[in-house]
Amino acid sequence: MILGIGSDLCNIDRIAGVLARHGDRFRRRVFTERELALAARRRHEAATLAKRWAAKEACSKALGTGLAMGIAWRDMAVRNLATGQPTMELTGWAAERLAAMMPPGHRAQVHVTLTDDHPWAQAFVVIEALPIPADPATA
Repeated sequence: MILGIGSDLCNIDRIAGVLARHGDRFRRRVFTERELALAARRRHEAATLAKRWAAKEACSKALGTGLAMGIAWRDMAVRNLATGQPTMELTGWAAERLAAMMPPGHRAQVHVTLTDDHPWAQAFVVIEALPIPADPATA
């Protein structure tokens, strides 16, 4: 069952401008060390960070809060599986909000998709509740 859907569109040039003006202060306020390490390895740091910014905005919308109610930027982190598929890791208040959304007997699956085509970066996040099997051996 779908519990939340969020999307966001972010201008890459706007993120590049914020990086130029505020540098590491902005980076540390919004992104995790792992996200920053990935962006530093990429040719277009601003595009990589813009996609992650959009994913955090989309995730906050899927959680039903927007960036209000105590949610912090760094409580939402984009991670990539070995295949390159993006995933969202929630900690802090974002994880608490996600847990509160879950119906009994369900676990959360957060789906993320990212794309960019200069000057735009876009993200969609879908939060799904999946039933937990009664017999763990069938999971």
